[in-house]
Amino acid sequence: MTPSVLALIGATIVFSSFLSGVFGMAGGMVLLGVLLNYFDVATGMILFSIIQLFANGWRVVQWRRYVLWPIFGWYVLGAVLSFGFMWMIAFVPDKAIVYLALGLMPFVVEALPASMRPNIEWRGVPFVTGVVTTVIQILAGVGGLFLDIFFQKSMLDRKTTNATKAVTQSFSHIVRALYFGSLSGVGDVPFKAIRPAILLAIAGTSLAPFVIERMTDHGFRQWTRAIIFAVSAVYLVRAAWLFWHG
Repeated sequence: MTPSVLALIGATIVFSSFLSGVFGMAGGMVLLGVLLNYFDVATGMILFSIIQLFANGWRVVQWRRYVLWPIFGWYVLGAVLSFGFMWMIAFVPDKAIVYLALGLMPFVVEALPASMRPNIEWRGVPFVTGVVTTVIQILAGVGGLFLDIFFQKSMLDRKTTNATKAVTQSFSHIVRALYFGSLSGVGDVPFKAIRPAILLAIAGTSLAPFVIERMTDHGFRQWTRAIIFAVSAVYLVRAAWLFWHG
């Protein structure tokens, strides 16, 4: 890769980690979209999972006292069962499908009536969340937006929401890396670049608390919505381009 491409990827890692650190989502959509321009789907997914694992893991360290661990436990159980099912199917999507899924997901979520959106605090919902979100993580690469459906009706504040989503997403990144690594191997993953990528991810995440502390819960939701729809529109255009050119 040229120095300009490496610089672009590095800047994207910092920016996307900062976005995820502030809003608990959106950053992954940005990072995966850029990585898929330079790597095949399996390699991009594995590299993305490793970077995001450390970015989300650092968020867990920062906000660990706000994590709702019972929700995480049930989420893990559902995710493990879902992983087993998807691994037996052994489906690896192509780039056009991933971009299309990334672009459509926010609009599909928006179309759901509020009454149909479950609450992560309800009994049994964390388990269902783990099952379904893991499928989305594998098919679309990013499940943070879908995961947010289950938090929208809750009474959790932005810090508890961010912390609990961070720990569930950290586990999901491990699951995604294991899935694509076991099916496609890791021979094409640029391991020499992983260490600096991790440091950049942690640096971007470390900047987030300065913004979160100054943000209201209302502002948190407004900015999240605006960023996600802007990024999704770009990915729909990218998916259309890939489908059109085969």
